[in-house]
Amino acid sequence: MYINIGNDTIIRSESIIGIFDLDNCTVTQKGRDFINDKRNKIVSVTNDLPKSFIICRENDEEIIYICQYQTSVLIKRL
Repeated sequence: MYINIGNDTIIRSESIIGIFDLDNCTVTQKGRDFINDKRNKIVSVTNDLPKSFIICRENDEEIIYICQYQTSVLIKRL
């Protein structure tokens, strides 16, 4: 099964490791450090204010998609 995460970007639902709220995760230093460590593997799929991020494992690599939708919207799409 596939999920549309915005701006014509579609990912396989089986590759999703987690869906996280961007505001809640970047409040702590650990959350900011995690995002900064994965900086070269971040794909932004929004031109609007980002609200969530999705961690996926594709081809044995972790990729983070920054998305405009709230986590509840993405979970309902699954």
